[in-house]
Formats: sequence, C-alpha cells, structure tokens
Amino acid sequence: MALNKKVLVTGGTGFVGAHCILQLLEKGYSVTTTLRSLKRKEDVLDMLRKGGLRSFENLSFIEADLTKDTNWDEAVSNCDYVLHVASPIGLSIPKDENEMIKPAVDGTLRVLRAAKKAGVKRVVMTSNFGAVGYSHKDTTKIITEESWTDPNEKGLSAYNKSKVLAEKAAWDFMQKEGGDLELSVINPMGIFGPSLGPELSSGFELLKKILDGSMKAVPNITLGIVDVRDVADLHIRAMTNPAAAGQRFLALAGGIMTLPGIARLLKDKLGDAAKNVSTKKLPDWVVRITAIFNPLAKNLVPLLGRYRNASNQKAKTILGWSPGSNEEAILASAKSLIQNNYI
Repeated sequence: MALNKKVLVTGGTGFVGAHCILQLLEKGYSVTTTLRSLKRKEDVLDMLRKGGLRSFENLSFIEADLTKDTNWDEAVSNCDYVLHVASPIGLSIPKDENEMIKPAVDGTLRVLRAAKKAGVKRVVMTSNFGAVGYSHKDTTKIITEESWTDPNEKGLSAYNKSKVLAEKAAWDFMQKEGGDLELSVINPMGIFGPSLGPELSSGFELLKKILDGSMKAVPNITLGIVDVRDVADLHIRAMTNPAAAGQRFLALAGGIMTLPGIARLLKDKLGDAAKNVSTKKLPDWVVRITAIFNPLAKNLVPLLGRYRNASNQKAKTILGWSPGSNEEAILASAKSLIQNNYI
C-alpha cells in the first residue's frame, strides 16, 4: 500500500516526529522531513539507527522553519500526505505567551496552505489534550473529542493555549479554504515511551526528577498517558483511513495515573535504579507556594486538580487502534533515561 507514496513529516528531530519517520520507513513510505537546520540531519539518522533502521534510501531532508515561508512549497512537493508534528515547545515558560502561540498558529497555516497548493491528499496534525479537556467541568462525564478547551481558560499554559489556537486555526482554514485537502487531528495526553535521542521532552524531565531523587516529595498530579510508539501508529492510521478525514482523535492508553502512583511503579519495578525515588506526597498548597520562586513548580500549578478522565474509544473503534498500557510507556521512558545516563 505504501508503494510510491510520499509523506512529509515536520519536525524530524522531535520525540514524536522521529518515531513517525521510523514507522513510515518501516512500512515502505518515502519520507521527507523538515529540520530548522540541516546540521541536525545526523541526529535524526542516529535516532533512526537506534530504532533499528538500516536503510535510509527513502528518507530525505529539507531545511524549513515554521516561522518562515522559505522552502515549504518544496517540502510538500509531490507528497501524498503530511504529518504536521512540529510545534514550538519549551520547558521554560516564555515571558510573552505569543512567543509560543504565534509560531504554532502561523506555522500550522503555512503547512496547510503549502499542502493545499501542492495537491496533498491529507494532513494529520499533532494537537494535544490541552486543546480538548481543560475546560471540561462536569466530572460525572468522560471527556471525548466533542470537548474543546476555551483558549481564555484561567491558568492555561502558553503551550496548551498555543495548541488549542493552532488547532482552531487549522479547522477554520479547512472550513473556509481547505478545498479538496483533508485534515485529521491527533490529541495525545502525556507522551512517554522509549526515546530515540538524548534530548528530553517535558514528560521525561518530570520522570528524571522523580528518579534521581531531586523531587523530595511528589505532587498529587493526575496524568493520562500514551506511548510514543502508539502515537506514531495512530498518526499513520489517521493518515490512511478514509473515515479519519475531518476527525480529531484523543490518544491515551486508557485510565489515569497519579505522579505518586508512577513513583511507586518505578520503585516496584526498577530496583536499584529507583533507590532515590520518594513516594511522599506533596500537598497542593506547597506546590502553589513553591511556584512563586521555582519555574518547574510554576509549570505544575495548572495541572493540579485537573480532571483527566478521557475516552480513547473513537480511535479504537474507527481506526482499529490498540494502545499498550500506561505502565509499559512509563517504564520504557525510565529505561531510556537510565540508558542515556541521566540517572
């Protein structure tokens, strides 16, 4: 099926982007990936080698930045599909939220315009749970793709605001000028799983602080979790399944885990590598006070008391998606941290 089909993946150096490229190449697609600098090309090749790939003949690279028009027309040329995975993300909070929001919105529109102009069949965009469930107030009901986060929601992080505004801009574009182009959106919860590269995504940063003992007590934060390999698989299913056009899909393994629960899992399963893990709970009020002078705590405040009971039924029913467990994803992340000598 993948014979002679070409896919553009934006953001090839990223955690999700690298796994998407790996699975596409394994399935026989031709892949082009965008990098902000071609100096990162070797990093991507290293990640794919780590993932077990031995042949790179179907992979090409192009320099393109979400904040600039340069090379986007060339990037999408002759592509059947686009996986728009790249998005500005920082572990630190920007002084001005527009530093994160503007590139996310403008970059998404750049990709969609170029894809439409090039006659691409479908774009699959990576959004996130922050665009779906952060304004959901009825805790008697499970969160589904019908829900939308209000971008003006009190306490919404710049990152989540950038995601909801970029996704809204994408659907708006499709409605007004999408033409024959199709759009599907993937909305993952906390992405864990094996890292192909040495750079840490935000979820890994959190796990590292639990594992190395620098988190002396663990905030009572609830997480929905999904394995990065399942996220990549879901992108590809949404790319090829006719029923996915015009749909958004929540990506989560199912059920929720708390950070103290994750700490206990690491303690139970990792033996000596988890000897510094604390299973003491940190009260919410302490996190809020610490946030005044600690940037990591400030990042955690919007997550306190957040309702995250969400459904993965749509992806399973429509796309035949079958994700692994929360525990597998967390332990794969922890093992990556250990292998990369972070612990």
